[in-house]
Amino acid sequence: MLEDSAAELYEDAPCGYLSTLLDGRIAKVNRTLLGWLGYERDQVVGRMSFSDLLTVGGRLYHETHFAPLLRMQGEIRGIALEMRAAGGERLPVLVTSVVKTGAGGRPLLIRATVFDARDRRAYERELLRARQEADRDRERLQRVVATLQRSLLPPSLPEVAGLDAVAHYHTASPDNLGGDFYDLFPLGDGRWGFFLGDVCGKGPEAAAVTSLTRYTLRAAALHDPRPVGMLEILDTALREAVGTGERYCTVIVGTLTPEGDAFAVTVAGGGHPPALLLRAEGEARYLPTVGGMLVGVLPRPSFVSAEARLRPGDTLLLYTDGLLDARTGAGQERFGPDALLSFAGRTAPAPAAAAVEAVVGLLAGFGAGLDDDTALLALGVPAAAAAEGSPG
Repeated sequence: MLEDSAAELYEDAPCGYLSTLLDGRIAKVNRTLLGWLGYERDQVVGRMSFSDLLTVGGRLYHETHFAPLLRMQGEIRGIALEMRAAGGERLPVLVTSVVKTGAGGRPLLIRATVFDARDRRAYERELLRARQEADRDRERLQRVVATLQRSLLPPSLPEVAGLDAVAHYHTASPDNLGGDFYDLFPLGDGRWGFFLGDVCGKGPEAAAVTSLTRYTLRAAALHDPRPVGMLEILDTALREAVGTGERYCTVIVGTLTPEGDAFAVTVAGGGHPPALLLRAEGEARYLPTVGGMLVGVLPRPSFVSAEARLRPGDTLLLYTDGLLDARTGAGQERFGPDALLSFAGRTAPAPAAAAVEAVVGLLAGFGAGLDDDTALLALGVPAAAAAEGSPG
């Protein structure tokens, strides 16, 4: 009875069993595998080889890889093959084969266990389909994010007589809306306003505050032409619209006033890293606004202003803190303001386009160490203006 049970277990096992001679001829096969393939036992045993049950591609793989490895190792496990049923259908399977040896290790026959991989193949197809759909969804999301991101920035910078203006926006992740922003706009009477900043956080909420900030600063310039005044108006608007401390930003706001072949610059800082001055003589220094507080955090913040004069060959460079917070070196240390000033000293003098290009190259060099969006705005007076404005 026990022998009968063992025979039934072999014949009706949940997997296929197959034994072949060393030349590949089938010596024994169980009822399960015969049922999968649609053969009668007398059609297979002694008449067919294992490779006869495989598809053309499976047969080729068996002869070039499977069989040689089995001869070398004596065992091979979990190999994906396709078997050909009597009606021509393909059956994906996983095959484990072991060489049975006799006295002295002499090979006698090969035993194979065959697992039906149709469910696995269906699972893999479904997994692939789901992955492809997820990739398409992500591509759609990235297109939407890119479109929204562009809507938060000016499509292009206006032309300003006697001034070169160049901007750049580095997106750290195509899946997230960033909160960095910049703009350059006319104030009337030949004067120009500009700003660059960063809203706390990412995503739709940050994008909404970014949009509010941009349009508020533009409108504020009509009511108070002072950069400090613009920040005060923005601070009030943020706290009223969003709530004190819930969403805030750092920002630097400035005005440009033509003075012959130069520009008088006034900037005000609200918790933002200071602008860099790249002088025509090769000097680089910060235009400090130390003490300027974050915008939208405190009930009565103070903002700090500074003044400078942009002469021919000079460039004013504004940036967001993604540049300073980039991680460098084996220790992944913060790049920081000292390293940036040193870099600017090696870059100066540089017209606006060259200054931005140099920083873009610096950003690229950070690689994975740059994990935050970074906005750049460079305002430079062309050096050629010196020759045009000089006598004779």
